[in-house]
Amino acid sequence: MTLHPKIIDLTLGRVQRLLAALDRPEARLPPVVHIAGTNGKGSTLAMIRAGLEGRGQRCHAYTSPHLARFHERIRLAGELISEPALIDVLDECLAANGPETITYFEITTVAAILAFTRVPADWTLLEVGLGGRMDATNVIDAPRLTLITPVSFDHEQYLGDTLAKIAFEKAGILKRGVPCVVGRQGDEALDVIEAQAARIGAPLLVHGQHWHAWEERGRLIVQDDTGLADLPLPVLPGPHQIDNAGAAVVALRHLGAEASALEAAVTQAEWPARMQRLRNHPLQAIAPEAELWLDGGHNPAAGEMIARTLSALPPRETHLICGMLNTKDVQGYLRPLAAEAASLTAVTIPETTATLSAEETAARAGEAGLATVTAPDVATALAGIAEATPAARVLICGSLYLAGAVLRDA
Repeated sequence: MTLHPKIIDLTLGRVQRLLAALDRPEARLPPVVHIAGTNGKGSTLAMIRAGLEGRGQRCHAYTSPHLARFHERIRLAGELISEPALIDVLDECLAANGPETITYFEITTVAAILAFTRVPADWTLLEVGLGGRMDATNVIDAPRLTLITPVSFDHEQYLGDTLAKIAFEKAGILKRGVPCVVGRQGDEALDVIEAQAARIGAPLLVHGQHWHAWEERGRLIVQDDTGLADLPLPVLPGPHQIDNAGAAVVALRHLGAEASALEAAVTQAEWPARMQRLRNHPLQAIAPEAELWLDGGHNPAAGEMIARTLSALPPRETHLICGMLNTKDVQGYLRPLAAEAASLTAVTIPETTATLSAEETAARAGEAGLATVTAPDVATALAGIAEATPAARVLICGSLYLAGAVLRDA
């Protein structure tokens, strides 16, 4: 296979060509729910999947990126794809593609679609990789439902340098006559989404207009035009999960789910490396009294959400272990965290070519207002924190690549 020379090259032509060579497997999928947005896509998908599976239905799911192993990206009827099945569909896609250029994400997306046609299921849940309009997943002519989670700044080099431009790319998943659940948005992004929906005739269910979600007396309350749902708080931690859960509940109601499925959505969802509490991890032996957390968020909106999550936890001295990519707004991500953390230990992300060095991350963290040091790796960083503050709260953060390295060591 000749890979396209650009790591990311947003176009649908190569995917459509390969799908045609494979006799259009995307037309044979179970009903599709397509999810775009900057933050919250994966969490919302996880809650929708938990809700549908809670009512006894089987879901295919395609998510990205993976953390520890590629197989995490593809779930067949709820189960991670097996090694033989993955090899078979990749070989088939490679053969059908022949000598034509294609990117890694494009051919693996087609492989996932092909795999989904081989196993019976009730639903297909697709998470956009990047943007939406020209993303490789945007090849479904008539999904059952679309969702757009909050739009904020990330991947500006590909999607544009304003919220309006980024929202235009996200709104590219809208389809004529297909309802879209829209999460909490700023006015600039919402204006673009509403204009695109009006242009093509896509009905919207917009947060703050058609549905609301809030916490009340330790419960999640979701209100839409079908009534009020009184549910447990989401098991996924963080105040931002209230809105994500609200979007999932509204989506599930639109798909015909009953109250028990809504409860399963918020109580059974699992989504690693999103404010994940690390328990029984080998790192705990280094700092047995510490409270260890892991998060892969990496843009300014994620920094704000993590800061809100930390501030809502019981008081405890908090320290960060952080590694970031050279494509990210490091100061924008870390600035909200400066008020919550006593220090940041910067590390270089292992086996990642686009990583910032520990020294570069430390310098930018210092400019964001954090007291910084460097360490050669996460274990050394944790040992240093534990020696000075044994009972600290420690958050390992800054990149899904760093989170994946930590989870692979489990």
